[in-house]
Amino acid sequence: MQHIKLGKYNQLEVVKTVDFGVYLDGFDDGEILLPTRYVPADCRVGDVLNVFIYLDNEERLVATTLEPLVQVGQFAWLEVSWVNEYGAFLNWGLMKDLFVPFREQKMKMQMGRSYLVHAHLDEESYRIVASAKVERYLSKEHPDYQPGEEVEVLVWQRTELGVKVIVDNRYGGLLYRSELFTSVEPGMRLTAYVKQVREDGKIDLTLHKTGYARVEDFSDILLAYLKEHDGYLPLHDKSPAEAIYDAFGVSKKTFKKAVGDLYKKRLVSISEAGIRLV
Repeated sequence: MQHIKLGKYNQLEVVKTVDFGVYLDGFDDGEILLPTRYVPADCRVGDVLNVFIYLDNEERLVATTLEPLVQVGQFAWLEVSWVNEYGAFLNWGLMKDLFVPFREQKMKMQMGRSYLVHAHLDEESYRIVASAKVERYLSKEHPDYQPGEEVEVLVWQRTELGVKVIVDNRYGGLLYRSELFTSVEPGMRLTAYVKQVREDGKIDLTLHKTGYARVEDFSDILLAYLKEHDGYLPLHDKSPAEAIYDAFGVSKKTFKKAVGDLYKKRLVSISEAGIRLV
């Protein structure tokens, strides 16, 4: 038996056209309607479309070409559209809002506020629902990352140590407060780099590349800055670390390595007044 993947994208063939849309082959789940407003121009019977499948207000399978803000099995930062006696309803970019039962809320959700949630299928009702109790949906497997490896993170919440994040939609991780030189807000999606994977499986992260790759990147940034500012920067390798952080959000060590890299390439000169393009 072949079933469609509810709450995810499916490649389905157009089998029938009607006045209010087209019907798609849903395999053992029967034909699925793609309403007219979502039907691509010049769509014909036999075409294969990439569509997202969810349930309409009458709990029937329906297709859309709209892009949801979250799919089943993913985490996302979503805003509450409305609340009733059963739970909260989140805007996830589709006609029908995403339901969060009260039992899946850490605290009572409020209309207009946004929360980190995980989308999944309710085992009893077969409906797509969301949960704010995201810890239970993090992978229990030990992460297999190497130091310096690039990952995608979703910012979760602030703690005393820094900012908790979801790593690659699977694991929990932490960006340390002492290494955050720019504003990081819950809901942001960022590129980060693995510092280490601890024995408990938690991942320590940084927003900056480590080692020589980081210096190479910052060398390019520093060179571009000089070109855009008349070839002069009133900072040098003996400037206070705080002044360097304020200007570029990097450590003094990274700054000095980048300056040294440009100096070796004979692109800059260094003096007590600052750095100049040659």
